[in-house]
Amino acid sequence: MSGLGSGAVAAGSTPLPHRSVANIRSPHTSSNVNPSTPASSSRPLPSSSFGSPSSLRADEDILILELGTRKLQIGFAGDACPRGTVWFTPSQLRRVGDFRDWSSESKTNVDWKTKKVTGERWWSRDHELWEYDVREADLGLIGDKVERALREALTRYMLIDSRPRRMVCVLPSGLPLPMLSAVLDSLFSRLQPPTVSLLSLPVALTVGAGVRSSLIVDLGWRETVITSVCEFREVNTSRSVRGGRLLVEQTHKLLAKHLPENQKKKADNTSDNAEDYDLSFEECNDIATRMVWCKPHLSSPAAPKSGKGLPTLHEQDESDVAAAGSSTEALKTVRIPLRSCRSPTTIELPWEALAEPSENTFFDSQYTESSFDDHELPLPLLVYRSLLHLPLDVRALCMSRIIFTGGCASVLGLRGRIFGEVSKLIEERGWDGVQGKGADQMRANPKLRGKKGSRQASSGPKGVTSPSEAVENREQDGVWHDAANTTHDVCPVEEQLKRGQDTRPRVQGRMRAIESVGAWSGASLIAHLKAAPVSTIEREAWLQYGAAGASKPSEVDQKSARQSLGPGGLIRGSAASNSWTLGVWGMN
Repeated sequence: MSGLGSGAVAAGSTPLPHRSVANIRSPHTSSNVNPSTPASSSRPLPSSSFGSPSSLRADEDILILELGTRKLQIGFAGDACPRGTVWFTPSQLRRVGDFRDWSSESKTNVDWKTKKVTGERWWSRDHELWEYDVREADLGLIGDKVERALREALTRYMLIDSRPRRMVCVLPSGLPLPMLSAVLDSLFSRLQPPTVSLLSLPVALTVGAGVRSSLIVDLGWRETVITSVCEFREVNTSRSVRGGRLLVEQTHKLLAKHLPENQKKKADNTSDNAEDYDLSFEECNDIATRMVWCKPHLSSPAAPKSGKGLPTLHEQDESDVAAAGSSTEALKTVRIPLRSCRSPTTIELPWEALAEPSENTFFDSQYTESSFDDHELPLPLLVYRSLLHLPLDVRALCMSRIIFTGGCASVLGLRGRIFGEVSKLIEERGWDGVQGKGADQMRANPKLRGKKGSRQASSGPKGVTSPSEAVENREQDGVWHDAANTTHDVCPVEEQLKRGQDTRPRVQGRMRAIESVGAWSGASLIAHLKAAPVSTIEREAWLQYGAAGASKPSEVDQKSARQSLGPGGLIRGSAASNSWTLGVWGMN
């Protein structure tokens, strides 16, 4: 009982100080004080430190867009490769409620035949973003395609919110100004980025290769463009209509010629009309991408022989070897299933026949050089003339830094064939632009060429001083001057200037091909290094003035537009000043 009584008294009385929980943190505070919120620190904390990580990333990250004729690539600045690629296909032109993907006709891929034919190039028109002929182009449709592809890329690959972000667009330098205006109107009015910077495709490819000068051979879809870049500036540009679209059409001709229903027709009755297509574009494009190859150059160097000695040769009849080789080549065939034609079938073609589309598209060796116009030159001749039109010092740099890019660059053996034929043209013709019978006769006949006599100097050679006179000249004012062993004073300014210079010898004057990581990766590197491009456009300026508000490149003071490579250099580019230009796009 006494124990229970003492416990009750202890429960009703004040707890002991060493058993109080409130005194653990503040022993000097009495237990009857009510608990309150701890006082905040007097030092203000930045509100952005506790914000959402997405808001911080939106202020720092820059979206890199590369717009081509058939695809769009997107990613963040500083990444090695794009996050995603969106191809322009007819499925993007469908509206809500279009269920053709679930119909029986779409599975057999014959619905393209029932499409209404309107104008030329209808076969591949829905697979392209734009055409360089702006006379009949629908600029509003181009803007809608860009917006839909960009929204699809942001939703599917980027996984970011709709917060406005700065953008860098990589575009071909030959893009017409109406096309550029349609793209910028779509970006500024619908996605609302604060600034859009423009980068040229050849310059981005040059940066991606790690060089300052190069010769870009862009084997694109619409055409082949050869651009000479010297010190990150475009010097010369030449074009040819030979590109990927022509390659796909030549592949269609090859496949349609071997169809059973077309083999029954006579060759004279076969029409080459652009509207007469027997296969779908998707199937011909897939075969051209995966199976078409290019024959090697005839004078290409053979494989290097082993240094240990000649290989062992077994005795056998040469006629048997030739017969065995021909039979082996004849047995090399390939079976191609075709499902887009009216009656699906499988054709069998010799392996050499698959080299005809690339031969007819890029070379046309059966025709003479005089039979081509300036806009349809074969690619080896186009590369040679592009180098021939360059100055001597620029040519020496560009010919040692040839970069092949574009969709057709992946055709097996095409780059080696072009490189070999260009080297052969240089060996045969040299760097003389005058060609013909008269020029050949002048080079071969020394009488027609004329003898260049050596002109004697008006004054005779100066006399050489004797060693005794040289020794006497060294001693001046009674002091001996040893010029051979005199050490020069070190200039600190020259030493600092030499530290930033590359003293390695430059490769120039010989044919060499190099690789590039691509235009998108080069633009990502430029934006990551905060380099200020020449063409940076603000949203308010574009919505107010449009393309008419841009100044000419010659009207902008380049000294005031120079910025450091510090943080925010991409923002404070030419947009920081009132004068802004469209770069190379504002001159065409």
